[in-house]
Amino acid sequence: MNLPRLPDLELEQRLASRLLDVLILAGLILALAMLCYRIFSPFLTLMIWALILAVTLYPLHRAFAARIGGRQGLAATLLVMVGVVLIVAPTAVLMSSLGDSVQQFVQALQDNTLAIPAPRPGVEDWPIVGQKIHGLWATAHADLPALVQSLQPMIGDLAKAALGFVASIGGGLLQFLASLIIAGIIMAFGAAGDRGCQAIFARVVGTARAVEFTRLTTATIRAVAQGVIGVAFIQAILVGVALLVAGVPWAGVLTLIVLVLGIAQIPALIVTLPAIGYIWSSGDYGNAAAVGHTVFLFLAGMADNVLKPLMLGRGVEVPMPIILLGALGGMAAAGILGLFVGATLAALGYQLFMSWVAATPDSTSAGRESQSAG
Repeated sequence: MNLPRLPDLELEQRLASRLLDVLILAGLILALAMLCYRIFSPFLTLMIWALILAVTLYPLHRAFAARIGGRQGLAATLLVMVGVVLIVAPTAVLMSSLGDSVQQFVQALQDNTLAIPAPRPGVEDWPIVGQKIHGLWATAHADLPALVQSLQPMIGDLAKAALGFVASIGGGLLQFLASLIIAGIIMAFGAAGDRGCQAIFARVVGTARAVEFTRLTTATIRAVAQGVIGVAFIQAILVGVALLVAGVPWAGVLTLIVLVLGIAQIPALIVTLPAIGYIWSSGDYGNAAAVGHTVFLFLAGMADNVLKPLMLGRGVEVPMPIILLGALGGMAAAGILGLFVGATLAALGYQLFMSWVAATPDSTSAGRESQSAG
């Protein structure tokens, strides 16, 4: 009977001990990571959006700092104050209008005071859905309480969701303001942040590609945040202010629609032209006021044609469906702030994944062979 040799037993014991140490260490690291995520998860969307704002606004921050003697903290403070005046204040007004509109609609629906006009001629001739829409519309016009009663479970759930959305608007505005302040702090230490980002990528993808991935990440965030989200956001504010000044009903809701359409690269004229039609058909405006509101709304609806060349330094090499799905998914997961974070993260993930796919070992070796041959 052959017994195992002593060196083999010692080797197995050392390997088992080393494996046990690795498993214990991995378990401790996993537990620590889960605890850290649980602690920071309530602030995760806010911190990501603050980082996106910092990366996007950093060139402007550097320009500010160069004009005031290189004082990074003062430049960040001035930039945050300008952002509060030009972005947060109009957004607060428009979001307040959105919340009031939704709340009034839900209240009118619950009190049976909502008046539905008669269906317009030609609706029943629409293909496929015309008959159903005409029948539902006619029922709502003739006896809205009965229709509401028949749809009570679904309408109750929708009303709760709508009121919850209204309640989250205030929190979203506070998060937006907090993220802008945190972005200012990050920009004040931008050089150290750049070195830290390169160190992280060097640990993940290697030192040789760390600079490349850092540049790709920065360029993608700025391209999407400026050329897509920034343009859509500014145009939505312009259209929303024009709607509020004109007194068009549901200005906040229409502003949110313009924002989503802008992210999807769909012209805002889809919203502004019907609003212009309402101004001229309502009979509540004089000719001079109607002309003024028409010009303002039309220019606001066409603002993206001017903003895109100014804010988009290069093309966004991401399919628009990915950006749109990221925006809608982010809004469903984290509210208004998630609308912007989701679009940016979806585009960044797509770019990093495609860059990783393009950098296959075969392509890398082929590139080296071509360089050596040259």
